Amino acid sequence: MKNVIVLSCNTGQGHNSCAEAVREYLEEKNISCRICDSLSFISPAFSAFLSWGHSFMYRHIPGLFRWGYGFNEKHRGMLKRNSLFYRVLTSGAGRLARFILDGGYDTVICTHVFPALAVSKAMSRTPMPVRTAYVATDYTCSPGTESSSLDHYFIPCKPLLEEFQTRLPSGRIAATGIPVRGVFWRGCGKEEAREKLHIGKESRHLLMMCGSMGCGPIVKLLRRLTGQTDGGLEVTVICGTNQRLREKLQRRYGHDRAVHIVGYTEDVSLYMDSADLYLTKPGGISVTEAAARNLPMAFINPVSGCEDYNMNFFVQMGAAVSDTSVERLAEKCLQLLFSGEQLGQMRRALEEYGQPNGAALIYEELSRGTQQ
Repeated sequence: MKNVIVLSCNTGQGHNSCAEAVREYLEEKNISCRICDSLSFISPAFSAFLSWGHSFMYRHIPGLFRWGYGFNEKHRGMLKRNSLFYRVLTSGAGRLARFILDGGYDTVICTHVFPALAVSKAMSRTPMPVRTAYVATDYTCSPGTESSSLDHYFIPCKPLLEEFQTRLPSGRIAATGIPVRGVFWRGCGKEEAREKLHIGKESRHLLMMCGSMGCGPIVKLLRRLTGQTDGGLEVTVICGTNQRLREKLQRRYGHDRAVHIVGYTEDVSLYMDSADLYLTKPGGISVTEAAARNLPMAFINPVSGCEDYNMNFFVQMGAAVSDTSVERLAEKCLQLLFSGEQLGQMRRALEEYGQPNGAALIYEELSRGTQQ
């Protein structure tokens, strides 16, 4: 393994974050690694349209996204080979094959089902001397995965082996963990993090972040949280790329010293280190980053779909709480924040689980295969 291409797509930032984590680790091992948008091989316009459509639904009509995922789960044939959607999503397979051959890549890693399908199609048309792999970025086997045919399937953890083995060849599956960037494994102490972020040492600190797009009922939650405590609580809201949300919250809480409004930031790990509890939507990458830091979680699930599985995985573990009601979730967060014993139990559940270092284990698996 000397020259690797990681194929992602712009349907949510999580798949790109996973790709970045893989590239970061491989480059530390002196392996050449490039990330590409797999949908651009269909056409750049198609990629841009799908990215826009995904973001629009996620922010403005999450019910449609929820329905679409549920429909696809019940009718998994929508992405079976030779279906209409399969033909569309693999229509760039020829261009992708030429790109792989021209680039001299020996390994192709996919961080989304769409490129996994395209690579499978490309390999069936043009057999190439490359090894192929898929990295699952959610705690479930997403619809369409079974229509791919790759050499390796890297999944989040051993408890999910049975689910994946019902849809994929068991000999190709390895429970490695979802890759997250190295900073989430290094981190720093809570006291140091709070000093850097100007968070009170004695405060209870709640970190809120609903994905890179800043979706969900953040405004209602923040109003409820700040209206039910007499002090001792600080809240940080990371709005991501949602500039409108940031401006709205800044107007309302700009003079409140207990509320910190942040836009897009590369310091999410630092904020996690400073926090007692992380209120977030259960995206696969977000929950894995928090698990790597042993940070208890509270979930609001505005979209559902694959995120239901992520949420249930950590709730059942005892490392998270959730609720569909803003009022009840806010109340649960406040109870947790001022109950050190329960937060301690949640942290211990995460420590016992022992989040795997996905990028490191994927490297080991692929290196082992190379040696063989």
